[in-house]
Amino acid sequence: MGLWEAFLNWLRSLFFKQEMELSLIGLQNAGKTSLVNVVATGGYSEDMIPTVGFNMRKVTKGNVTIKLWDLGGQPRFRSMWERYCRAVSAIVYVVDAADADNLSISRSELHDLLSKPSLSGIPLLVLGNKIDKPGALSKQALTDQMELKSIIDREVCCFMISCKNSTNIDSVIDWLVKHSKSKS
Repeated sequence: MGLWEAFLNWLRSLFFKQEMELSLIGLQNAGKTSLVNVVATGGYSEDMIPTVGFNMRKVTKGNVTIKLWDLGGQPRFRSMWERYCRAVSAIVYVVDAADADNLSISRSELHDLLSKPSLSGIPLLVLGNKIDKPGALSKQALTDQMELKSIIDREVCCFMISCKNSTNIDSVIDWLVKHSKSKS
């Protein structure tokens, strides 16, 4: 079954462009805009300004077009997160893995968001960013701190990344492409 399905998917991919919509959320300074830039252009800038409200970028990888909503992480924008997560292929939650002080806030914001009925079942990709910094958590520590094992109503995946060094960005893109939906 698996091989036949893979073949059919490959066949479909020749004729249909795949599209996906993603919301990138997380606290301010987690690295959401840097991630968008690295995915879109491969470029990284040290001096990013905080996103006010949201930005939208379209990125094409192979035959997949990804529409990225980059949402502001300041407290005043967090109430908007649910609205932009409703119809997405996946929720991408970015955490600054080197910012121990804000982990509990980040965890409660994530769990609060996922408790919304409108978001049930949407796959979650948690990205521990800034692993190039001293004191950054390991994947296991981040999984524990963010209580990811308690999330059982959806697929949950976690990668440790560095936008600055492009560490694991390819794995992130691969995961996203696998979760794109065919639009005929």
